[in-house]
Amino acid sequence: MDVLNRANQLERSGRTIWHLEAGQPSTKAPVAALDAVQTALRAQALGYTEALGTPQLRERISQHYQEWYDVRVPPERIVITTGSSAGFVLAFLAAFDTGQALAIANPGYPAYRNISKALGLNAQLINCGFDEQFRLSAKSLAKQSAIDGLLVASPSNPCGTVIEPSELRRIVDQCAARKIWLISDEIYHGITYGRNAQTVLAFTPNAIVINSFSKYFSMTGWRIGWMVVPEHMVPTVEKLAQNFYISPPAVSQLAALHAFDAKRELEGHVQAYAHNRAVLLNALEKSTFGSIAPADGAFYLYADCSVFGLNSIEFTSRLLDETGVAATSGIDFDPIDGMNWVRFSYAGASTEIERAAAEIQVWSSTLVKV
Repeated sequence: MDVLNRANQLERSGRTIWHLEAGQPSTKAPVAALDAVQTALRAQALGYTEALGTPQLRERISQHYQEWYDVRVPPERIVITTGSSAGFVLAFLAAFDTGQALAIANPGYPAYRNISKALGLNAQLINCGFDEQFRLSAKSLAKQSAIDGLLVASPSNPCGTVIEPSELRRIVDQCAARKIWLISDEIYHGITYGRNAQTVLAFTPNAIVINSFSKYFSMTGWRIGWMVVPEHMVPTVEKLAQNFYISPPAVSQLAALHAFDAKRELEGHVQAYAHNRAVLLNALEKSTFGSIAPADGAFYLYADCSVFGLNSIEFTSRLLDETGVAATSGIDFDPIDGMNWVRFSYAGASTEIERAAAEIQVWSSTLVKV
């Protein structure tokens, strides 16, 4: 957010800025969703809904699991949330007591740590760096003692790595054997390149899955997501949701329902991400960055900038000031080794990514390699 604020300040001053810092699509919500909302705004009051979400949207998400994964998920286990962020709050509150330990892969989305800390949990980082190809494994999990929960993300932020289904099954089995709560962040499902991401629900009904309409469905500002929870947890989550949020936004739920009718449009976005990924990856490789995390999915490249003799804060600051390209320091995602890494988002328009890639390649050639 600091980088985004600085980039916006420079943009307001007249500078041309290439936004590779924010993890959000530049595209609008699907046309079918926008059309449905325009009609409803004139005809409906759009008041409170059920705390768990409208039955129509829960049914449609249930159908989505059957269509995408051939997995049956009863709509009664689906909870509509105010973005995935609310899903994490509800999951942590429902599954854990104050002081319990939640294991989280590192690097990872910083809000995992921050939300868990705010709720009185003990976040334990599992190092999943270059030697582990930035993927959590059952072997790494086995080394963690005295934990009460595990949070996995596949594809992950900031690395974009996908956990193979066979490895995911081993993680699920170990969590079950050790009676560890498993929470799976599947927000980037649908955005993969050459390999599909599997849901943990293919292996167990006892995990908590969190997803959102923000990424694949291109609806970040609508603040709408969902959870799938075990049947026995539904009443607890419902009580928490009623008291914390009353209900998810009615207008966003309506838009989300119709977003499922936009598959061709949404797949076009994924094709654009694939193009952007190829352009940016080529530029980073020619710029002789250090290691680059395997970019199996999502819309990020995570690259080692330490070869240029700069830490990631220095690197991103100079890159923004000297070229107008905004990127994110790895320290946000990895408090251990993040000073050596930088995240580039390629979720923007292809023309913007192409221009930014060219700027990065030219600018990095002026840096002294160490």
